[in-house]
Amino acid sequence: MTHRTEARTTPRDPADAAVLRRDRFGSLPERIRPEDTVETRPATAPDPARDTYNPDEWLIRYCG
Repeated sequence: MTHRTEARTTPRDPADAAVLRRDRFGSLPERIRPEDTVETRPATAPDPARDTYNPDEWLIRYCG
């Protein structure tokens, strides 16, 4: 199934075809910078209780 946004008419004059082709394909699209194509954000919210580090925890676990 195809979807066409405009009626398809074939110009009979080759000059008309060239004009239509130039209107449609005559210029490149606006350039997009690579920095604008990437979004960075954390996958999950950080949990401060989980990420705390206790340097003496090994003493409590193994020697206590």
